Amino acid sequence: MKSISDWNEIPYFDDEAKEADYWHGTQLDARLMHASIHQPDSRESTTITLRFDPRMLARIKRIARSRFLNYQSMMKQWLSERLETEIKQ
Repeated sequence: MKSISDWNEIPYFDDEAKEADYWHGTQLDARLMHASIHQPDSRESTTITLRFDPRMLARIKRIARSRFLNYQSMMKQWLSERLETEIKQ
């Protein structure tokens, strides 16, 4: 199996069938995958405190569990999506 060690080695595909054939015999090098994972610096995050109605927080946690997510991560995702929507307006 061919291993890709640089993102520039991946060709452009005309259709999904050609891409599927390509990836059937090709894999990404583990070092390339590891280097692609965003590892935030502790300075990139600030801790805040929010007060929630217990019933609201319970509902949020239930939604997060149903999606197999951490409720805090899901809330950050929601806030990020809403921020993008607000900025576009």
